[in-house]
Amino acid sequence: MPKGERLFMASLDQIIDDFVFLDDWEDRYRYVIELGKALPELAEEKRTPENKVMGCASQVWLVTHTSGDPENPIMSFEGDSDAHIVRGLVAIVLATYSGKPASEIAALDAFEIFSKIGLVENLSSQRSNGLRSMVKRIREEAKVRAAA
Repeated sequence: MPKGERLFMASLDQIIDDFVFLDDWEDRYRYVIELGKALPELAEEKRTPENKVMGCASQVWLVTHTSGDPENPIMSFEGDSDAHIVRGLVAIVLATYSGKPASEIAALDAFEIFSKIGLVENLSSQRSNGLRSMVKRIREEAKVRAAA
């Protein structure tokens, strides 16, 4: 299996373990870029204004899919960005939230996890704000769907 595919398929636990193992920020930065390279490209027809995440300096798109119980659906996400490091951040956000019930997503504070692994403090303020915008959008969607 190509290295990039393994990275994309990595669970959040694997990403956390890899971050802990990589104690140098430069190595972590390269790892985030590798995660982004492994992220499947979002189809052009999904790069719409409705899917664009506001508050990101780079262009970021998130697409939400739901399945299962309409009162607490399982949510999965597709995403993409026009910037390498941000694509990696998208991959981490997707690993954090995809495949979980809406109620769990709404309650999950990804920034607690991101801080624990040393991700947030090493990002520029623009990237950190963009990451917050992605997380906020996903959690808000989950709150609406969990309440439906």
